[in-house]
Amino acid sequence: MSVRNKFVFVAILLLGVIGIIYQFWQPIIWGLIVVVPITFLGILDMMQTHQAIRRNFPVIGHGRYLLEKIRPEIMQYFVETDTEGRPINRIYRSLVYRRAKKVNDTVPFGTQMDVYSEGYEWMDFSMYAKNPKEVDAHPRVMVGGPACKNPYPASLMNISAMSYGALSKTAIMALNKGAKMDNFAHNTGEGGISPYHKKFGGDLIWQIGTGYFGSRTEEGEFCPITFKENASLEQVKMVEIKLSQGAKPGHGGILPAVKNTEEIAKIRHVEPYKDVHSPPGHSVFGDGEGLMRFIQKLRELSGGKPIGFKLCVGRKQEFIELCEAMTSSGIKPDFITVDGGEGGTGAAPVEFSNSLGMPLRDALAFVHDTLVGFELRDEMRLIASGKIISGFHIAKTIALGADMINSARGMMMALGCIQALECNRNTCPVGVATQDKSLTKGLDVEDKSKRVANFHHETLHSFAELMAASGLKSSKELNRSHIFRRISMAKVMTYEEIYPYTQTESLIA
Repeated sequence: MSVRNKFVFVAILLLGVIGIIYQFWQPIIWGLIVVVPITFLGILDMMQTHQAIRRNFPVIGHGRYLLEKIRPEIMQYFVETDTEGRPINRIYRSLVYRRAKKVNDTVPFGTQMDVYSEGYEWMDFSMYAKNPKEVDAHPRVMVGGPACKNPYPASLMNISAMSYGALSKTAIMALNKGAKMDNFAHNTGEGGISPYHKKFGGDLIWQIGTGYFGSRTEEGEFCPITFKENASLEQVKMVEIKLSQGAKPGHGGILPAVKNTEEIAKIRHVEPYKDVHSPPGHSVFGDGEGLMRFIQKLRELSGGKPIGFKLCVGRKQEFIELCEAMTSSGIKPDFITVDGGEGGTGAAPVEFSNSLGMPLRDALAFVHDTLVGFELRDEMRLIASGKIISGFHIAKTIALGADMINSARGMMMALGCIQALECNRNTCPVGVATQDKSLTKGLDVEDKSKRVANFHHETLHSFAELMAASGLKSSKELNRSHIFRRISMAKVMTYEEIYPYTQTESLIA
């Protein structure tokens, strides 16, 4: 007998039994409160045609969908180990939470990492370690080449691009206030400059994406007038042209309709409550020479502020052509942000997120070495972004060639993100990645801004301690020879061996 037939039989039997017992004991009628709804649910399950599980297993089939719904929570709280969680494992999630709260961030009993497994990485240290007080824990990186009239002394660590819309207004305010408190920069993301970015006066890196939000005509083209108005704001310290991002390179941005409120639509100059898709490419330029001319135009319109671009590396030849365009035009960006293929986002197709774009380490080494080969490296700064959480993560990226780093998910976790993986559903339970007012109210700006500032401060302090342990006084002394990677049980290589340095001018024809 099939489950469907068994359900019908049991339902009829229960109704019959209740009817018989009612003749002798009237209170049994209350049993219908349970039996009738379950019977009705089962009939609906058997009649619907969308889900075979429910059709074949009425009522009990709902258990499958319930378990599927709560699977992320089951995995996170009951199944995954401290080292297995994805995208950010529990070790680093806990590290962010502890540093954000400024509580004890030490660990007992030794490392949980398998130090003999392929891929394990470590940093060397010196018998002649320095006192951490000798190391500048909060160095400033001057961004701005010879053509820049208003260079910006940036922090070594800043907030990576996350738009208002992808994040809630309370999250944006907490991030910006935290940036103000500990003197670092807040990248707006491609969604434009909102009132919440400006409320507390934290330094801004204004990102211009393919949708030109905040500098856009009604037709969706770049508008120099509105760009100049926003770029002239004292709070805007740098402007970043987004070519692509690691989580979905070549795809363009996505703002789900459920997050596109009237307020956000007004900021972006789009129609509310509809999916907003940024084009995959820019309409203002279509090659390297065009990008350089656009950089020059933005530099003039902004009054000489640092102008750069962000990219996830795809075809190496195209970046080489960009370097050739810099050389031939004489126009150079003030900075380049390299976003790794492991970068995060609120919403991306699985294939793009998992299988497109060069990972950060490979991309960063390639970009740095290519710039060196064209004798361009000293004229601009390199910013690295992509799953950078700890002081050691910072050390690795700087060793590969970065001058400074941006962190997105680390900053989100400082706000209270629990990696619920609901960023694309408008149901973020902690009010970070949602526009649901009932959820955003749970994020207290005053408390979370302090946690953002704490996370920034303590992470840079940990980086300074690593420098001191290696006998280094400055991040400028850190290079690829300081980082080791296990290739196999019997083979270990330095980053310098894995990513050999390129000679200066070696790529100049």
